[in-house]
Amino acid sequence: MSREWLRTCIRRFPTQAALAFGSIILTTALPSHAVAIESIPDFFPIRPLSFDVSFNQRTFAPHLRIIAAQAGLTAFRYGNLEVRTVYQYYSQHTPTFITDQNSLYLNPRWNNFIDILDFPKDNPINRMIRHILFGPLEDRAVPYLGTLVGGTIPGRDSNSPGYLYGGQVGVRFPVARGFTVDMGLQYIRLEIDFKGKSDLSEQWLFTTGVRF
Repeated sequence: MSREWLRTCIRRFPTQAALAFGSIILTTALPSHAVAIESIPDFFPIRPLSFDVSFNQRTFAPHLRIIAAQAGLTAFRYGNLEVRTVYQYYSQHTPTFITDQNSLYLNPRWNNFIDILDFPKDNPINRMIRHILFGPLEDRAVPYLGTLVGGTIPGRDSNSPGYLYGGQVGVRFPVARGFTVDMGLQYIRLEIDFKGKSDLSEQWLFTTGVRF
């Protein structure tokens, strides 16, 4: 009787049955605490907030000043995946020109991406990489990969926005409860208006900042 009832339910509600079956498999495949914590999406947790700054000034060959500052917040988090919203100000001054760039972009990140290499069982590759790169801080370091997608002003012309995209790799180190130091390398391609002409520009930027 029970088997016939189960078959009837599956025939009448195939989608619901598939979802229930998938949930059972997920629950049995993962530890119970992981299901409870890691699989719950968190929308607009805001924290951690981030602040990064880069400064370069030369007085000879040639004389220039470059300032780059970023501020961001967390818009979404799901386990080791997170999406950040970042505002960036980039300023470059020389004796012949001045460029001030304002950018706003989304920054999806994959935290602890190295841990996908958690094999073989006896000598996991991820543990060897962590030991080589981070030494005694291997258990505290959080390496990440990210992408950058957004817009910038000035872009197609001095009063119109342009687009930007790129990628990043970095690592953050917790130094106190709720406080971490973040270091990253970004590569960005962006539309920029310079002396009345619009074109794509490439930018490499090393950032150092804090998250709390």
